[in-house]
Amino acid sequence: MKRIKILSTIVALCFTSFLFAQQSNEQIRVNQLFNFGWKFKAGDIPNAQSISFDDTDWRKLDLPHDFQIEQPWDSTANRGRGFKTNGIGWYRKTFKANESWKGKRVLLDFEGIMLHGDVWVNGKKIGGTAYGYLGFEADIAAIIKYDADNVVAVRSSTEGGSRWYTGGGLFRNVHLVVKDSVSIARHGIFITTPKITDQNAEVKVQVEVAGIKDKQYELEIITKIVDPNGKQVGVTKTFAPKKSKLVEVEIPLPTVTIANPQLWSCETPNLYTAEVSLVLNGKVVDKRNEKFGIRTIEFSKEFGLKLNGKKVFLKGVANHHDLGAVGAAAYETSIARMMDKLKAFGFNHIRTSHNPYSESFFKLADEKGILVVDELYDKWGSIQAWAGNAKWNDIWYDNVKEWIKRDRNHPSVIMWSFGNELQFQEERWNWPTTDWGITTYKIMDVVAKRYDPTRKTTVAMYPARAGGIIRANPDFRIKENIVPPELSTVTDVASFNYTWEDYQEYLKHAPDMIVYQSEAVTNELASPYFGMDRDKMVGLAYWGAIEYWGESDKWPKKGWNYSFFNHAMEPFPQAWLTKSIFTDEPLVHIGIVDNEGDVKMWNDQVVGQKVISSHWNRQEGKKYNLYTYTNADEVELFINGKSIGIQKNSTDVRKRNTIYWKDIPFTAGSIKAVARTAGKVVAQHELQTTGKAVALIIETENTNWKADGMDLQYVKVYAVDSKGNKVQTETAELSFEVSGAATLIAVDNGNHLSDDLFAGTKKRLHNGFAMAILRSTQAAGTVKIKVTAEGLKQVEKTFSVK
Repeated sequence: MKRIKILSTIVALCFTSFLFAQQSNEQIRVNQLFNFGWKFKAGDIPNAQSISFDDTDWRKLDLPHDFQIEQPWDSTANRGRGFKTNGIGWYRKTFKANESWKGKRVLLDFEGIMLHGDVWVNGKKIGGTAYGYLGFEADIAAIIKYDADNVVAVRSSTEGGSRWYTGGGLFRNVHLVVKDSVSIARHGIFITTPKITDQNAEVKVQVEVAGIKDKQYELEIITKIVDPNGKQVGVTKTFAPKKSKLVEVEIPLPTVTIANPQLWSCETPNLYTAEVSLVLNGKVVDKRNEKFGIRTIEFSKEFGLKLNGKKVFLKGVANHHDLGAVGAAAYETSIARMMDKLKAFGFNHIRTSHNPYSESFFKLADEKGILVVDELYDKWGSIQAWAGNAKWNDIWYDNVKEWIKRDRNHPSVIMWSFGNELQFQEERWNWPTTDWGITTYKIMDVVAKRYDPTRKTTVAMYPARAGGIIRANPDFRIKENIVPPELSTVTDVASFNYTWEDYQEYLKHAPDMIVYQSEAVTNELASPYFGMDRDKMVGLAYWGAIEYWGESDKWPKKGWNYSFFNHAMEPFPQAWLTKSIFTDEPLVHIGIVDNEGDVKMWNDQVVGQKVISSHWNRQEGKKYNLYTYTNADEVELFINGKSIGIQKNSTDVRKRNTIYWKDIPFTAGSIKAVARTAGKVVAQHELQTTGKAVALIIETENTNWKADGMDLQYVKVYAVDSKGNKVQTETAELSFEVSGAATLIAVDNGNHLSDDLFAGTKKRLHNGFAMAILRSTQAAGTVKIKVTAEGLKQVEKTFSVK
């Protein structure tokens, strides 16, 4: 019997290979990136959706594009929205249809329109999105012309109730998809791994098929499993049901067992591929590849979180989706460099506050081993915070379905969060259930688990108590009422913004809660981390760890800057504190206090940050306060070789890894911190007083710059003295010249208070730093950049784009 099964499998594999080889030269499904060759015009343009509209004077551009980041900063505009006025932008694109598309489904797939938008093809409205963080597709087969040009027109608007900078326009990818009427449905592949051991892993594949309603087709679904090395390690297949009454049919395939599975983890982000084919009467009519990982996720009040059976503590950030100088435009390169920098500093986690990020974000999180809490909303239909242009009550179900199905195969996603800061004023919800959202959550939970029963769900709590009590209440008695919010006691995981000091008290009232600190404030430094029970709790995410646009507390700040990294991803000295707590690497880093910064109450939480820098170009005769961030036992401080003293690393959770040195006199030369553990030197950090800046140097990041029209090169420029030391006090204005197979899309210097825009060719050094962002063309070649500044030796660099 066993031999017969083996023989059958071999025959099936041979037939499948032959079948696929026969059609290897056929384009079974077209999935064309539709980002190139658009035109744009700011403002609400009458009749711009018309096929005959004259757009010859519109600006030419390629997607992704954020029109809001290009607008002037306006001190009279909403500070929460980043001092950018809300408005409207129009996009148009002309394309020709291919004769081979006839008789097939032709779809336009928009990954998102910010903040919301509508789409027309040849003057006919085909759809849109009322919640721009999620996409949609529309079939245009009946509209397109084969004997003339076709025109796509998009109207996008940033009008809405968001509490932060959103960006505007076609900020994510657009695709044109051509497929058979019998096809895999949108986000129609669902892969789970219900049982995993060291020896074997069970893989279950479900395929949702469209186009077979009431049909008696002989439709076979075949899925090959390919391992991270490109080797086929399994195959499973089944036939679709006949005469189904459903428009789209979910069809489970027999479980396939993978031997010696290569597990996905933060350290080894191994990815398998499911190659799914639909075979109708012996012909492949549709084919999709879907990446997935083999891994287990467990949550418990006893251990918090385990990945593949091993305890993991989330060490993360909670940030909005914008990416510095490119705004909300979802460039894959920009996302990748952000993740790389976070991982280099010991972070392993990102919470997508408070909306679904781009598809490329999740692809990269899978590839780089980042654990993600995937969040859908800020508040549920809040009058003040709802970012949709349709009522939340009317669209939440479709949003949940699109969101879960889009992201459920990503091994990086470990939990679904339905929203942020829910329990404080129930009347804002537009769906009052008089139980602080418990019923609302339970309804959403049922829907989420309909499309993905494998993950737990949560809702992030406003820093409140049961009954909606907050510090701002006139009858504030929060110390006598350390009771967790009602909603947090029923969610799968209890997520709290801040209030880490109260978690043990919370657990006395609700001992079964699994606790996750969904937001921690940066001004509390290491204490939110050390103050948690890391053996039993899930982890934390530092709020605004990277500067972002919007939620400014006052002009000229353009956004949130109580952060560990500036918006250009240059680390502040405090970033080394996070590295000291998140990694085992022995380190010490010196940060000198420039000023005491701000401390204020924000959203019921004390926030703020001292302004700290790491240079030793100071004023003679003055004394300075400074910090040494370290995970060693002690630090000895030297100035020009003379010891200033030794201080022990505190065991107090509010001071740990943060040693404060007061009134240190400046003398030109060097300041050096020597860190010791058990009496042995384990790390050193030294700052030198530099000479006058005499030249510029260039540092680049992208060693494999691709000529795909989408890839970016970040060119960082620093001022240096005659010995090559970086001079952080230099402020010269730079001029950038770029030629060859790339375009200059932005110049930046990381100054969050500047009124400058990012377009143009000039930028003043800030802290001795500036940066140019180049976008490749679709042709391979060379790119030359020249950077000049008065009084400094210029610098040039030539790149290859392949």
